[in-house]
Amino acid sequence: MNNIKKTHLKFMKEALKEARKGLKEGGIPIGAVLVKGGRIIGRGHNRRVQKRSAVLHAELDCLENAGRLKAADYKKCVVYSTLSPCPMCTGAVLLYKIPTIVIGENRTFKGPESYSRKFVKLINLDLPECKGLMAGFIRARPGLWNEDIGE
Repeated sequence: MNNIKKTHLKFMKEALKEARKGLKEGGIPIGAVLVKGGRIIGRGHNRRVQKRSAVLHAELDCLENAGRLKAADYKKCVVYSTLSPCPMCTGAVLLYKIPTIVIGENRTFKGPESYSRKFVKLINLDLPECKGLMAGFIRARPGLWNEDIGE
């Protein structure tokens, strides 16, 4: 395994910790971390249920927890998300010109990846652990899942 793949797996493991934290809190198991210069500067998980929020997806929670950054800082970041980002989260990544998104999987949900690829590098790790976590949740809580994705 090359060093780049090892690095991606290391940070995705942290995003998975966030996803599991969200599930344990009664929420939707999606996690994200924001990395700059090989260091996590923000982490979060989907907290729509916990905070009774309409918009607090994992990627947005992660960006919020990173705090205000300068535009130049965002351009040096990578977002790691356990799931393919939805249109709303993709929009935030594009707004801040974050150049790379690494996702854990896109089988249980696929965001606007064709559009995203026009602006960012999108890397899909296609991890069984991410797929299993989401598939299990979707089977157990289909109504909540459909609410989260706007269906």
